[in-house]
Amino acid sequence: MDTHYFFPPARAYPLNRALFGLKSDDAFRARFVADPDAAAGELGIAGEARDALRALDRDRLVALGAHPYLVFMGALRVRMAREPAAFERF
Repeated sequence: MDTHYFFPPARAYPLNRALFGLKSDDAFRARFVADPDAAAGELGIAGEARDALRALDRDRLVALGAHPYLVFMGALRVRMAREPAAFERF
């Protein structure tokens, strides 16, 4: 039976933690915007996951076990930080 919702695998915890930080933690988000590789390294994220996180590549992140909501919100908040004039008060 295919399910609509999937639970992220335990191996993807660091990746989901990073995405949650991008969504919710102003200080972590600022560090990520300034240096994505260093921010990923803080959480032990390396290799393909680091590359996908740096690019905020939705499809790759989800394939690696990232929760789609965290991918969406994390990328949105990073974009808001990088391009504040592109958004009205959110």
